[in-house]
Formats: sequence, structure tokens, C-alpha cells
Amino acid sequence: MAGPRMKKEPYLVDVVKRMKRKGLPLGRLTLGEVIGLAEDLKVRASDVVLAEAMEANRLTYSEVIQGVLEAFQFNLLSLEIGLSKGESFLLGGIGKRLAGLKKKGTVLIGDRFIDNAVIYTLAAEVGNHQMGLQPCAGTGDSCVTAGLMKALLETKLSRQRIGEIGALILKIGILFKEGKKTTGCNMEGFGAGAACTAAALTEMRGGSPREVARAMVLAISPTIGVPCTPRVIVSGLCATHIGGAVLIGNLASNLALKTALRVDVDIDVMMAMAASVHAQAAPVITEINLEYMRPYFKKEGEVEKYVAREVREEEAAKSSQVLAKARKEIRILAESANSIIRPFGEAVVGGSSIAVGSPTNMGRIAHELYEGEIRKISIGLTSDLFARRAINVPGILMGAVLGASTKDIRAYHRVLKEVAKRGIEVEIYHLPEPEVQKIAVEATKVSAEVDSLNRGGGRIKLVSAKPSLERAIQAAERLGIKLAMN
Repeated sequence: MAGPRMKKEPYLVDVVKRMKRKGLPLGRLTLGEVIGLAEDLKVRASDVVLAEAMEANRLTYSEVIQGVLEAFQFNLLSLEIGLSKGESFLLGGIGKRLAGLKKKGTVLIGDRFIDNAVIYTLAAEVGNHQMGLQPCAGTGDSCVTAGLMKALLETKLSRQRIGEIGALILKIGILFKEGKKTTGCNMEGFGAGAACTAAALTEMRGGSPREVARAMVLAISPTIGVPCTPRVIVSGLCATHIGGAVLIGNLASNLALKTALRVDVDIDVMMAMAASVHAQAAPVITEINLEYMRPYFKKEGEVEKYVAREVREEEAAKSSQVLAKARKEIRILAESANSIIRPFGEAVVGGSSIAVGSPTNMGRIAHELYEGEIRKISIGLTSDLFARRAINVPGILMGAVLGASTKDIRAYHRVLKEVAKRGIEVEIYHLPEPEVQKIAVEATKVSAEVDSLNRGGGRIKLVSAKPSLERAIQAAERLGIKLAMN
């Protein structure tokens, strides 16, 4: 990699030449291609981003750095307003409040740099509500990147190095912008902000291009499918989205740098999935958000007078029912919840109570229903369970064949050999319906079937069973398997 004292201009001109020899479309590189090139050429990820910009825009290295730093100027000015005197209709004067507390030491996190980045991010949102921000993917990630850049500018890093890191941030942001199709913090403040933070901190800390990629993938993962609107007009809630982006990005960076955690997913695959989920999930989730958050929306009387009275009355009527509806829904959960002195279900080998625990318990119930020798077992799994069959099929088989519990690690690891030894035929098939899991055990005396819905936490909802549903319910009670009622 390029050392800090190396003259960047001729160095990056050489990087451009080597990139061009590879025949990739400079100016249109994906993040995966940026990482791949950086690894091949043994340079930083930001070097590839800068070299690409130099070639695509016919600019020198210094001109690109200048352009990157200038791109943040308006948003940094807005941040300063939020930090000093700005008031937000959603966050109040949080920037000014935290800036005052910051003078006495760390306020939120305990790490001064990360603390500053979060505080400045929140201040940028206040500034956004006061005088606006220039959006990249959206205004949410502009809050995060402005906060991050201000924190960087207060370090001992040179402006040149900060500009290089800023170039990497902007490369990520502009790709997220193109992936954003509808409302969604997953493709701006939370998602893009987390990815930008992860990449920036990893490179700042001396990470390799591969570590930068790993950090971005880790950061994007928890942000997928998280729309913000209409929560964006509810007091307070956005603070944990954009502040959380910094924290998630920092965690992802440290995991990439300090552990050997395997991350096999290519960054381009992760981003493509995030964009696809965003387009499909946002309209559905937003409709639910509207239903529950409507009473808490900030309203402007001068605007409301232009809305038809019957519409306002209908909205008010719906809003007045939300709390009662929520209480009723949570009461149902409370009535079926475990006692706090016996809160946990049985341990689950295989890593997931929804992917292994609940399917295994289906198999355990089937074990109680058949008689004789098993000839064949047929297992039907919904899409996500079918995709994870490597971990749940051993559990289902140990439950059905051996009657083993979800915590029996020895049975889990030996059951496939046992099935083969007994000559039991096994069929695994995909079911398109969500949540469905089925098992049929063909036996010499009495065969058994269990049709159920996966409810996670080792729980299932019994739909039907053979020889009888009543016997299946009794078996579940005998085994201590919790059945969901809905």
C-alpha cells in the first residue's frame, strides 16, 4: 500500500494506468470491483476511488481531494447551526445540549472520537430541520457523513488523508443513492450511514481493502428492511437511526479488524440484496408504521386547515383507537408469556431457535405419534427454512428418529449416520407458503404426520396431525413443547 510520505499524484497516475489495463469501466465501478482492484494492485480502497475519479473527471489528485472536501461544506455549516443554536421540531435542541455536556468529557459512548461522531451526527439532523442538508442517498446519511467528517477533521489526520477517506465515503453514498427507490432509512441514514462509517473507520485504522469490504457487509446486514418514514415525523425516533449508524459502523469496523470472523458475502451482493429488499418491503412496512404511529405525528395547524374536515375526523378517530388496540395486542402476548423465573426454553443446538428449535420440536412430536419401524421421512419446509436445511434437517431427524431434545448435541451430530445405517429414506422439499413446516413419518405399524407453523423460540402452532391432532397436542404437553395459539 501507499505509504503516507509517498507523492500521491504520480503514484495514482500509475494506479490509473494499471486499472485501465484491466479493462474495467472507470467512473462506473461497483464497490466489489473497487475492493478487488485495490487487492490486486496492493493499494488502499480509497486509492482506487481517487484514481477512478481522476480518470473519469480528468482531474488531478489535488483537484479531486479539493472537490471531495468542498462537497461536505454546506452540510458541515448546517451541522454547526445544529450544534450551536438550532432547534428541531423532532429533536429539539439536542445538538446544543450535547455540545454543552461534551465539554465536561464523553457523553454517550465513552470513546471520544465515536462520541463526537454521534453528537455531530445528531446536530447535523437539527441543522437539517433548521436550514436543510444536501442529500446524498438521502438526508439521513448526510447527517451521518457530516458528523463523521467533522469528527475526522478534529483528529490529527491531515486534510489530504481526510479527503481520501471522504472520497471512499462518497463513493459508497452515491451508489446507495441509486439504490434508493422509496422511503427507507435502510438505503440512507441507517444503511448507507452504517456502511460509510464502517468503511471510513476501517481504512482510517489501517485496514486492508478486504477488511473494508468485510466491515461494510457486517454494517449493512442489520440495517436491511428498515424504513424510517413515517417515523421520521415522530419526535425523537430518528435519533437512534442516524446515531445507531455510527455505532453499527464502528462495531463492524472493529469486528473486521480485530477478529477472524468469516464474512463470505461479496459487498456487491449485500448491496444488491439491500436495494431489492428496500423496494419490496418499504411500502408494506410503511403502511403498518402509519397505522401505529399516526397519533404521534407532528402536525402543522396552518397545513391541516387545507385538509377536508371529514378526512381529519377520520384520522382522529383512528388515532384515538391505536393505544387501546396496542394494549389488547400486547395483553395477548403477556397472557401466553413465560414466567420470569422460568423464562427460557430448552437449549437449542445448531445456532437458531427458529431455524432449528421449532423444526426439531415438530420432529419430536412426530416421534411420539408413529409406531413400528420407520421406512421413510418426508420434510417440507418454507423458503427460509429450506434455505437453512443444513442446520435444521439434522435437528428434525434427531427429533423424529431418536426422540432427542433440541439440546442433544450428540444426537444432532450422529443422526445422519444413524438414518443411513437404518436405511431410512429421506425426502426434503420446498413449500412456498410462509412459516410452514411439515413432516410425514411412514412406519410399519402406524404412520404419523405433523403440519405446523414455525413461531420461533422452539414454539410451533399445530395445524393438523395424524393419527390425531389431539394426540399431537398431548405429546407436546408431555414433552414440554410450547404451542402457539396464533
